[in-house]
Amino acid sequence: MRFISTRGQAEPVGFSEAIAIGLAPDGGLFLPESLPDISGRLGGWERLGYAELCQAFLGYFATDIPAAELEGIVKRAYSQFDHPEIAPLRSLGGNGKLHVLELFHGPTLAFKDFALQVLGNLYERQCRLRGATLNLLGATSGDTGAAAIHSMLGRKGTATFILYPDGRVSALQERQMACTGSPAVHALAIDGSFDDAQRVLKEIFGDSAFRSRVRLAAVNSINLARVLVQCVYYLHAWLRLPESRREDVEFVVPTGNFGNVFAGWMLSRMGVPIRSFKVATNQNDILYRMFQTGEYRLGAVHPTPAPSMDIQVASNLERFLYFSLGGDPARVRSTLAEFQKTGACRIENFDRDIFRASRSTNEDIAANVARVHRDLGYVIDPHTACGFQDIDPSRTSVVLATASPAKFPDAIRAAIGISPTHPTLEALKALPIVKHRIPAKAGNVEAYLEAHAAR
Repeated sequence: MRFISTRGQAEPVGFSEAIAIGLAPDGGLFLPESLPDISGRLGGWERLGYAELCQAFLGYFATDIPAAELEGIVKRAYSQFDHPEIAPLRSLGGNGKLHVLELFHGPTLAFKDFALQVLGNLYERQCRLRGATLNLLGATSGDTGAAAIHSMLGRKGTATFILYPDGRVSALQERQMACTGSPAVHALAIDGSFDDAQRVLKEIFGDSAFRSRVRLAAVNSINLARVLVQCVYYLHAWLRLPESRREDVEFVVPTGNFGNVFAGWMLSRMGVPIRSFKVATNQNDILYRMFQTGEYRLGAVHPTPAPSMDIQVASNLERFLYFSLGGDPARVRSTLAEFQKTGACRIENFDRDIFRASRSTNEDIAANVARVHRDLGYVIDPHTACGFQDIDPSRTSVVLATASPAKFPDAIRAAIGISPTHPTLEALKALPIVKHRIPAKAGNVEAYLEAHAAR
């Protein structure tokens, strides 16, 4: 299979090349040249375990990796998860319609582990085959950075650099990035928001000469591997629902950067009959406003108890835009140019029957944590709490639980008087924080990368 750029001005590449490049040379994002129809395989996949299902699904895309090698990559990725089902689907309530898909059983207790553990193994393979070092650069609003760092720990010939907004991630999220003790890990705290970090990242990856010289690779969801691997937990959950519920299911997805919900929607275009998706935002609600009005317009970023969703520029929206505009890269380029110039654009060509959206204020988040604990005996983190806003009781709903509540003890304690804990997080509290403050400017970050890159 070949992969093309959303902006249409780069040559198609194979899977391994798309993963190695991350951002297409024309500044666009990679997508499969065509999506496979997997509808005929669903019945046979019901009996597969999570890693086997992931291998079977990725086999449609990673056609330049031998099957036996792909099997090892996937099995190693999920060997570090602490639940035998990897992504357990839990039923809440008595009518069988409300479910939670627990995506926090990986090494850093967040859904980003699903893709980044696989991506780390893919990058290790790349280093081995090319006999070269690799430097990983990412920007995070909280969970991506920790998952990326831990996916690369101990791998020879690599260094990891993560940009994050100083003071705008939770204390434990920062410790997961800044307390590893590894000289190959660089937690770069910038002044500003996640959007500032993401802007710097895209500017750096747009400099092809610098990217090549430093041997830079992307760990953000601009990397297509992230999206493809995330498709699998939707498929896994769908196959574990009773058959009578499958075609009525709505996946409720807390999201800020749109990559998570885009993965589910892309899976539905491959023949999995999912009824709908609900995009659950916090008060930084650019995606909610887009689905309500068709206008995508920048607003100010306000800190919330769900910091991983404190985002205004959703980088994966470009992939969705490509499909919404009929796969016309010229229209993608013109729409993006309009947005860059004015801070707003119209995105109306989407299926309004398959998408809904909700918005949670800070008060809503606390109220949802309290209500779910009181009524259902279940503790959720602040991001997952956004998913419990305005649940439709008539539908079969699967809420994606994107992080462990133990990562946000202050917010949970304020809502229900309980401080959830986890042994791996408790161990971090005694370790020194090692971070580097840096301006949110591409030149400053590039200079740091030059000085500290793996050689």
